[in-house]
Amino acid sequence: MIMSKNTAKQGNGKAGIGPDVLPLFQDKNFAFVATLMPDGSPQITPTWVDIDEKNNYIIINTAKGRVKQKNVSRDSRVAVAIIDRNNPYHAATIRGRVVEQVTQGADPNIDKLAKKYLGVDKYPLRGPGEERIMLKIKPDKVFHMKPQ
Repeated sequence: MIMSKNTAKQGNGKAGIGPDVLPLFQDKNFAFVATLMPDGSPQITPTWVDIDEKNNYIIINTAKGRVKQKNVSRDSRVAVAIIDRNNPYHAATIRGRVVEQVTQGADPNIDKLAKKYLGVDKYPLRGPGEERIMLKIKPDKVFHMKPQ
């Protein structure tokens, strides 16, 4: 395996996910998102993940009021780990910040993720009165473990 470390800077000068890491986000791999609790202890959640290639954001879709959403509202720092479901030796870890939380577009996004991960057109796990929100993560540091 080949390991590489970078500061998430691409040839165009924008911070983001490079072309060698991008397929991890495009496939139906789960991401593990770490946030910080009020006492500073880590909290981690396995979750579906999306990527906004145009704006170089990792997108996490969650419900308003969940622990990770509360945590990033107080402290925007996060870490994301993603592992290739077909090859656990192909992985990436990202440190960054949630730079935006938006509800607009969150419902169509969760349906898109339901199609990607479950093969269904509509997200089937919504709770009563649940409001979806997208957490937009700007990568600061990327560590990529490339497969051989």
